[in-house]
Amino acid sequence: MKTADPELMRAINRFHVLDAIRRNGSISRTEICAATELSSTTVSAITASLLEDGLIVTRAIGSIRAAQRGRPRVMLELNPDAARVVGVRLGPQRIVCVVTDFQGDVLADLAIPVRVERQTSVVIADLVEDGVRRCVADAGLALGAVSSVCVVLPGVTEHTTGIVRYSPILRERDVPLGAAISSRLDLPTLVESDSNAAAVAEHWFRRCRHLDDFLVVTIDHSLGLGVIHGGQLFRGAHGISFHLGDLVVGGCGRDTTRLADIASEAAILNTLLAEPDFAEAIRAGTGLTLALQQQDTAEGRLQDAVARAGDALGIAIGNLITLFAPALVVLTGSTLAFGARLMEPLRAALEVTLPPWLHGVATLVVDELDDTAWARGAAGVALRVLYGAPWGTTGPMTLNSPARTEAINA
Repeated sequence: MKTADPELMRAINRFHVLDAIRRNGSISRTEICAATELSSTTVSAITASLLEDGLIVTRAIGSIRAAQRGRPRVMLELNPDAARVVGVRLGPQRIVCVVTDFQGDVLADLAIPVRVERQTSVVIADLVEDGVRRCVADAGLALGAVSSVCVVLPGVTEHTTGIVRYSPILRERDVPLGAAISSRLDLPTLVESDSNAAAVAEHWFRRCRHLDDFLVVTIDHSLGLGVIHGGQLFRGAHGISFHLGDLVVGGCGRDTTRLADIASEAAILNTLLAEPDFAEAIRAGTGLTLALQQQDTAEGRLQDAVARAGDALGIAIGNLITLFAPALVVLTGSTLAFGARLMEPLRAALEVTLPPWLHGVATLVVDELDDTAWARGAAGVALRVLYGAPWGTTGPMTLNSPARTEAINA
């Protein structure tokens, strides 16, 4: 049996120490030992190297008089100036960028209204380049001060290659988006699904800060799934993200029905295409807004479509809980604006789908993320890679290095 690589184990331990400091904001070495279950010798060695590299700083607690009677308590904190990253979210109607420091605090943000779904991938890469440069300048930084960029969008992405296998907002398939943006900015660039970014946002900044096992289901232009297991993003082979909308929920062969055919925003709104006002609003990208304004007075097709979406989502989420048994399932996305018309059938379907022995295991919550939160989650994905260093060094790992590929595949 293959034994663990010592360098890999040191890198894993280093990540856990940095993550403990991030989660607590300020923490002593003794408290790090308790949080990570690492020995005091290991923690001392790791924190010494992190201090030498400038990734963390110390802060003494206690008065000068108290210090005369003994050593003051020394707390460790992240050095916010250790790195700068950019998170970018591509949505159907806009591109949102944020610049954050090493601990994920936002230094600048920028929203660019644009119908992304109508652009070619080349134009989209150009628009991302412009947005990143403007946002970095707004933060008072030079582009060379940025360590990396992470771009997130709905669909199926390959974390290891930066390829977008499929996205409902891209015209093409298998788009090498990471390479396209990296060549324009001359910066290491990650590409990730927006559902994974939402999961990181929840884990780092929102409801799930102290949870290491939970699911995030995104319900909007597409249906995505982010899985945090053991405190880590869970991905498939080649770092492939999960697209919940691809689940088959009925039929076979040419008559196959997938979850997105019933429960996505587009599926709900398409039931109204026969009505001229709605058809024009959908083409203009304002279909959801009009549907929400008229959901109480519109014909029964809209209410029926929302109820069917809730039923299908409840069954899908019930199956996810059966597979993963998470402590929490977080729902987010624009379609949740339908409120009780969606959530009541969803909860009813979930209730009958779950086996009796799993009732009460998972809590279902709604947490609506704004555009900045999604982009901040993207920045968190980039920071996680920096926190995951070193691989043969004490400093942050470069995102395009062979060691990074080894780290991700591990």
